[in-house]
Parts: sequence; structure tokens; C-alpha cells
Amino acid sequence: MELKQYSIVLVNLDPTIGSEIKKTRPCVILSPNEINKFLRTVVVAQMTTNLNKYPTRINVKHNGKNGMIAIDQIRTIDKTRILKRFDLLTKSEIADCKSIIKETFVD
Repeated sequence: MELKQYSIVLVNLDPTIGSEIKKTRPCVILSPNEINKFLRTVVVAQMTTNLNKYPTRINVKHNGKNGMIAIDQIRTIDKTRILKRFDLLTKSEIADCKSIIKETFVD
């Protein structure tokens, strides 16, 4: 399965500890395509249907549902956790991801 940056994938996140987002859920691949191609891990941000506004969350619509990408829940996972691949984010969703990542981690 080819894994591309900004693809939405279904990931089994269990087991987790404490306040980490749990269960099998959609995630967005944030790691660049070069990393995704050569390493056995990818960097993802979990998605949630909890629509509480946080500065590190991005509104998206996926599979007919409104949700949020949780940039505050970035995690490196083994590719074997990925169960299925869905669509790519839209251009505006990608721009929002880049902006929130930069605002959160670069300054």
C-alpha cells in the first residue's frame, strides 16, 4: 500500500496509555513521502469527531462526517497499524495543517 503525505488512513491505535487518543480511527499522515517510502514508520495526527474548538485542531469533513485533525496528538506509528487508506485532504485542509503545525512547533 502506497502511503502519501496528507492521506487519511484507518489506524489501530491500541494499546494506548493515559490521555492518548484510543481505538481504531482515521488519522492523517504528516510525514513526507520520502520517509513514508523508505521507513517502516509514519508520522500521523489522529482525527476525532469531538468538535470542541482548540487552537491545535483543524476542521475537516471525511466520509460524510464532520471532524477535526488533532495536531496536538501527533504520533509515530508502525505501518502495520494501518488497516485501510482513504482519500487525501483537500488543498485548503493541507494549508490549514501546515499553518497549525508551523504555529505550534516552529516558533
